[in-house]
Parts: sequence; C-alpha cells; structure tokens
Amino acid sequence: MDSKRMAFPRFYFVSPADLLDILSNGNAPMKVMVHMPKIISAMDTLDLKDEGVRPYAKGMHACVGKEYVEFTEPLKLMGKVECYLQDIINTMRKSLIDISKKSLKNFSEIDKESWLVMDPAMVTLLINNCSWVINCEKGFLQSITDPKSMTKAFENQITDLKGLIMMV
Repeated sequence: MDSKRMAFPRFYFVSPADLLDILSNGNAPMKVMVHMPKIISAMDTLDLKDEGVRPYAKGMHACVGKEYVEFTEPLKLMGKVECYLQDIINTMRKSLIDISKKSLKNFSEIDKESWLVMDPAMVTLLINNCSWVINCEKGFLQSITDPKSMTKAFENQITDLKGLIMMV
C-alpha cells in the first residue's frame, strides 16, 4: 500500500480499509466513485459514460450544493487506479483553467447579473475577486492625480454589492 501511496499521494488521506477497496476495484471506476469525496475535496462523483471496457469521465459533481462542472475534454479512465485518478485531477485543473479564461472574457462582455450564474461557483469567485483587486489597484494608482478615486472605487463596490443583494 505504501508504493501506491507514493505513486498517488492523496491516498495518504484515505483510511487503509478504503484504500484496499479502491485498489481492489481499480479496474471498475464506477465502484471507485463512492470514495471520490475522500480522495478529492468537495467532489462527490464523476459523470461517467460507459463505452466499451472502460468509461469516460465527462464532468464532476460537487458534494456541496448541486454544482456540476463539465470537463472541456472527456477523459477515458485507463490504466491503474492511481494513474487515472491523477489524470482526473489534471483534467479537472485544465477544465477549470479553460472555463476561467472563458469566464474572464465573458465578464467584460456580459452584464454582471447574467455572468454570475453562468459558470461554476469557484470560477465566478476567482474572476470576481480578481476584478475587485484590479479595481482597488486602479483606485490606488489614480489617487495620485485624483484624491477622490478611492471614494469612487468604494462606491463602485457598494453598487456591485447592492446588485448582488437584489439578485438574492
């Protein structure tokens, strides 16, 4: 079991009984899915599509709320369990990066209320926080020539928050 833990370090956070179950069912990804919340934080399970011997992962379901994130490219779950679990993490990261890039583009083109509900929550929070930092930095830079720039930045934040309150 130590060699498997060294090959896939997230196995260190799984109990020995669960790890034995994961390893014994490694060739049946559907049976491994019950352990996904123990392996990857906040992930409940994968959306699997059975095709042939091994399924494809099309996306992931969060265990918090009812959020679903579709992978930008389907992933065939091949090889040893520790290999395809690492492939899942890599695909998850790549998909979130791709979705974030698209969301950043949409942020500047779509009204904020529509944009907020388009993407997964983690992406929306990331882009929104980046926007807040950019607006604050812009306010600080403009304060050299405009002493009221920070007040304007503050008022913009209040306007954004009021818009969120109205949505809720």
